[in-house]
Order: sequence, then C-alpha cells, then structure tokens
Amino acid sequence: MSAFAPTRGRKSLGRMQKVEARQALGFITPALAGLALFTIAPVVLSVIMSLFDWPAWGERTFVGFGNYIALATEHPGFWPALRNSAVFALLYLPLNLIISLGLALLLSPRIRGRGFFRILFFIPVVTPMVANVLVWKLLLQPNGLFNGISTTWFGVQLPSFLTDPQWAMVMVVIMSVWQGMGYNMLIFSAALEQLPESVIEAARIDGARGFKMLCRITLPLISPSVFFAGVMTMISSLQVFAQPQLLTGGGPGNATIPLVMFIYNQGFKFQEMGLAAAAGWILFAIIIGLTAVQFSAQKKWVHYEV
Repeated sequence: MSAFAPTRGRKSLGRMQKVEARQALGFITPALAGLALFTIAPVVLSVIMSLFDWPAWGERTFVGFGNYIALATEHPGFWPALRNSAVFALLYLPLNLIISLGLALLLSPRIRGRGFFRILFFIPVVTPMVANVLVWKLLLQPNGLFNGISTTWFGVQLPSFLTDPQWAMVMVVIMSVWQGMGYNMLIFSAALEQLPESVIEAARIDGARGFKMLCRITLPLISPSVFFAGVMTMISSLQVFAQPQLLTGGGPGNATIPLVMFIYNQGFKFQEMGLAAAAGWILFAIIIGLTAVQFSAQKKWVHYEV
C-alpha cells in the first residue's frame, strides 16, 4: 500500500492544481474579456481603418498607405499640428521638470508644514481638468482678473492672451505646467527623502554646497526618478488635448491645434476616420521612437543602486 501512496498523492496534487487553474481562469476571464474588447480590438481596428478611405458613412475603399502619404504630402493641417505638438512638448517638458524639482527641493524634510504645501501644489492634479481650464480662461480674458489688476494698479494693458497667436500657446503651456507639476513634485520629493544621509554628510564634509551639491550629488542619486518623470512627462506632453481644446479651441487660427486635436477633428468633426487613424499611428510611432531614444541614453546618465 505504501508504494502507491506517492502516486495517489501526485494525482491528488494534480487534480488540485487543475481546480485552482480553472478557478484562476474564471477570475481573470472578465479582465481578459475587457482587455480584448476595449483595448486589443480597437487597436486592431485602428490599424485596419488607417489603410482605408473610411468615412463615417458610406463606402470604404482600401488605399493602403495612401492616408499616410496624404498626411505627409497633401494635408494642410498635419504639419502645423505636428509642429504645435513639438513646440508644446519642448516648452512644457523642461518647465515641468525644473519647477517640480525646484518645489521638491524647497519642500525638503527640514521645512515645517511641508505636507500642507505638497497637498496645495498637488490639488490641481486631482482637480477636474474642465474646472482648471475654466478658471484660467476667466483669468486670461481681456476683462479678466490679470488684465484688471495690471490696468488698475500699474496702468498697463495686457495683450489678449487667448486670441494673440504669439501668446496663445504660451498660455496653454503655463496652464498645463501649473496643472501637472504637482505629480512630478511628489515623485521628486519621495526620491529626495530616500537619499542616503551618509553620502550627503560626506559630501558636505568635502565642501559640497548649493549648486555643486545639486549637480554632483543630488541629481545623480535621484536620476532614476528624473528619468521616469521625464519619460512620462514627454509622453503626456505629446498627447495634450484637453488644455488647448478647452482654453483656446485650437485658435487663434490653427496656432494651438496639437496632433491629438487634429486627430480628433479629422475623425469626429470631418468624419475622416482613415486619416485620423493614420495620424494616430504616426503619433504612436513618434512616441515610441522618442521613448526608445530616452531608454538608450539612460545608461549614460541614470545611476541605479547596485
């Protein structure tokens, strides 16, 4: 009887593993179904749509890479939208990282009330975007608070920020930095609090202070957090949509239409789903390419603990 005991034990263990596998499959099936229905299927459909002349209503015609070629060579709005996205990203990314890091350094563990100020700067991140934009729109109107203060107190008439092509994108960037800097501030604050005190003390003994301490000690130690914040902020800056859509409507003219708004307009305003899908995949390729460049360059400046 004892010779068959291990065999029975293995069979019992095998049955239990099968039962647990079926139970696990039952638990993850709803999540897999949602992933397939709401993520994988739309992605596959968008690839197919980008290869067709796909109006919202009517006959669909296969054009291959015709939509991509049309965007690159014929469409008058694609390159201005791509340029606007590039301008926004080039302004927003460094400003967000520099201001967020500066706030994190100011709200160091030695500052009293740092928790209150961190919450204060983080509030715009969790506040609905529509509410944030409407407040800024009221402030920037020709008869808004900023113009009223400058006219009453200083006798200076401010430009029409939201209708001047030279100022509209700047205002979108400033509003976006104000709205999003709290997220990276918390990331940098958490990284700064994890700095090894022994290294900081050794650097101070060696005479490191101020800017020298920041560049040679602090930034290398928190470089993984800087890299993460840089990658995520770059991706979000290229996907900007709500801020210009609500603040300026893409105007004046096409001055603040980024690529995501261009995709939205092509798909839902002009009913050109094929062009919209092609533009979306071009944006995806740009984001993947820039992310790959950042990951390849991280070996030269990001220092992970061994």
